[in-house]
Amino acid sequence: MARVRKDDEVVVIAGKEKGRRGTVLKVLPKADKVVIKGVNVITKHVKPSRTQPQGGIVRREAPIHLSNVMLVDPETGDPTRVRMLTLEGGRKVRIAVKSGQQIDK
Repeated sequence: MARVRKDDEVVVIAGKEKGRRGTVLKVLPKADKVVIKGVNVITKHVKPSRTQPQGGIVRREAPIHLSNVMLVDPETGDPTRVRMLTLEGGRKVRIAVKSGQQIDK
């Protein structure tokens, strides 16, 4: 089970984007990276193609390594580590270490 999932709110804790917050758009588990909305935006020069006949310079979010982001605590809004807990029914849920509050509903 992944500690960071799509639509989670995260804080960047290291690198040039340190301190920025955003929502996870995509998780790349094989590369251990995440794409966060509005964070680590790059400009890419695109050649004209069928999908983009205009071509030109496109701005888009680049992936950031998972070790450089932390989940936001739902109670306090601060960055927190994540603990896994197995419920009685066998379902696994994520718990915020700082507040002890359940992240998954």
